[in-house]
Amino acid sequence: WEMIRFSINIMRGCFGGCTFCSITEHEGRIIQSRSEESIIREIEDVRDKVQGFTGTISDLGGPTANMYRLGCRTPEIEAACRKPSCVYPGICQNLTTNHDPLIKIYRRGREIKGVKKILIGSGLRYDLAIQSPEYVKELVQHHVGGYLKIAPEHTESGPLTKMMKPGIGNYDKFKQLFDKFTAEAGKKQFLIPYFIAAHPGTSDEDMMHLAIWLKKNGFRADQVQTFYPSTMATATAMYHTGINTLKGVHRDERGEKVDVVRGEKRRRLHKAFLRYHDPANWPLLREALKTMGRADLIGNGKHHLIPTFQPMNTGGCGARKNEKFLTIPSMVSEKVPAKTGPKPGQTLTQHTGLPPRVTGNARPGSKKKPR
Repeated sequence: WEMIRFSINIMRGCFGGCTFCSITEHEGRIIQSRSEESIIREIEDVRDKVQGFTGTISDLGGPTANMYRLGCRTPEIEAACRKPSCVYPGICQNLTTNHDPLIKIYRRGREIKGVKKILIGSGLRYDLAIQSPEYVKELVQHHVGGYLKIAPEHTESGPLTKMMKPGIGNYDKFKQLFDKFTAEAGKKQFLIPYFIAAHPGTSDEDMMHLAIWLKKNGFRADQVQTFYPSTMATATAMYHTGINTLKGVHRDERGEKVDVVRGEKRRRLHKAFLRYHDPANWPLLREALKTMGRADLIGNGKHHLIPTFQPMNTGGCGARKNEKFLTIPSMVSEKVPAKTGPKPGQTLTQHTGLPPRVTGNARPGSKKKPR
């Protein structure tokens, strides 16, 4: 309740068709959009009737933030179409991408007396957003509270084709627009990309390349999602059959086999690649990188994925400034000299290596009683 207390739902449905999601099956592929007036009235009702309202609408969206009033240009084509997605592998030529009605609602909402800020908390379909730079400008300069959530889900074509998600190039285009309009507004804002681990069709190498991309772009994910076979999702059929159900489903060799990530160890490995910066994951990643023949990614340079050392306390997400490190012997090229006795002229105390002094006053095995 607290998450949706000050949010407004402006539409239902989704024509994205992502295979790991069942929103299309639950709410339909054809977008059902509310009228502009009913949305404005609800914003005013939240302002006047919801206890604790301080002037900020937490979300103005739906299953996807920017599918409001988007749909097929021709009702006849829409009624006959059986494509699972209107935006994969590319945006359908019959799909409207005009964001003007949504921009109008944003502007009207900001003008309502008592409303200080309207944020967009729903996930953004950025491949649609880049079709309307004016919408991206409106969104970035007025409706981002410092962070904007988007979901590339992966960087590699193998898993992306099984997810029915656009290539990472669309993310790069959106980021350019986001950075440009953020700079024009004189603000400091950030994109928060979401990624998924262990999705059907994802190899260990795919996760390794994603981890490299994350480090190259300076991302450290605190929370990550691992694929779970949920009801009615197309990817669930891939998970249980091991076959790419987006193509012809056959029992013989005609069916395209899909790499299904099963077992606790491998699922943990894929999740560990997303959290490559967590020292608790480094031992597992070192072992995997050696097995994959990519020991070149293990080292202490900026171009390496994980270091050779291991913090003695690996409970946190990173090493602290004065934290002690335990060097792994197998990763050291030269032998570390063993500790020797004190050198001539070196003074030892009980704090620097000298054992406790034996005076002979205490009996063997006796202990002092506590006061």
